[in-house]
Amino acid sequence: MGWMFTSDVEVYAGAAEPWLLKDPVRNTAPLTVLRGIRNGLWGDDVLLAWLERDGETVAAASQTPPHPLLLADIPAETVRDLATRLIESERVVSGVSGPLAQAEAFAGAWWRPEAERRSERLYRLDALVPPPAWPGEAARTAVPADLERLVEWSNDFQVEAGGVAPVNLTPLVASRIGREELVLWEADGRPVAFAGVSAPIGGMSRIGPVYTPRESRRKGYGAAVTHAATAKALADGATDVLLFTDLSNPTSNSIYQAIGYRPVADYAFIRFT
Repeated sequence: MGWMFTSDVEVYAGAAEPWLLKDPVRNTAPLTVLRGIRNGLWGDDVLLAWLERDGETVAAASQTPPHPLLLADIPAETVRDLATRLIESERVVSGVSGPLAQAEAFAGAWWRPEAERRSERLYRLDALVPPPAWPGEAARTAVPADLERLVEWSNDFQVEAGGVAPVNLTPLVASRIGREELVLWEADGRPVAFAGVSAPIGGMSRIGPVYTPRESRRKGYGAAVTHAATAKALADGATDVLLFTDLSNPTSNSIYQAIGYRPVADYAFIRFT
């Protein structure tokens, strides 16, 4: 049996979730997106796909418009058939995101040329380095009163990251506040940075986004809030703590390694014309 498509999240989860959970580290993004769909963060236009061979799921992909197609860590030889099936269905695909080799294979098989690329690296926590002393500074979990500020910062993060144009992020941010997944770093009682930390899935928790407003940068707040979010993930029971970095930003890559993260694999976001 070939690629199967649905917009029913539980049908997809029944087929794909056990396969995704076999490697929750490399499939961190598809697993967190699946949870978001279950929580109602996207509408009926989601695309959920999985590939079966001999009755067993061997690959999965998803798309939550306006975001790009998201590939799990699927076998490279399955990518071209997925692209062909999506072209035949006339599905609008603005871009592709996933492990580097798979994303490049999909882009090579797609009918529109590449317009933009962002290279990322997945890191996994080895051992959290003890924090330095931060006098007058502390972390706290975000509360509903922080919603407006965090929606604004989340929009700014998306714009600076060069991703898709921001949509209404209020439901997403409110949902994460309700699940205690957003950590603020404060200096002299004033929020100066924030980081997301997903509730563990299969023992895996992912840090992100991490954002410091321009006026508060170059003071170590990004490293501090990442450290605090990582400590929260461990306290919440995570056995694997992950984060993605933009490879074009050597500063963030060095900061995360300094607090205990080590590279796992490279990923890519490719936007089509």
